[in-house]
Amino acid sequence: MNDDNPDLLRAKINGETSRMAWKELERFFAAGSVIAVDAALDLVEVAQRIASDDKRAVAQWMETGQVGRVSDAQAMAWHDADAELWAVVVKPWILVQDKPRS
Repeated sequence: MNDDNPDLLRAKINGETSRMAWKELERFFAAGSVIAVDAALDLVEVAQRIASDDKRAVAQWMETGQVGRVSDAQAMAWHDADAELWAVVVKPWILVQDKPRS
């Protein structure tokens, strides 16, 4: 999903975000494809940086623990809570964020 126009890419990603039940995402979690994004970050911004291959920004978020694979404990908590998360696909990843609706 690499695009030379950052505004178009951001608009495309923003249009592809949606709320999804964690239970619908569990099979992707089992395959290791789900990445958690801290609620303090902008999900669309993170997706855009990943799609644009901004290794520096992504590495910094990973170092601070703001972006990373969903842990087993988090997956179980979302399952038990029947959680609904914000999600967007940036192949090969599905980015999720546990953030209340605004």
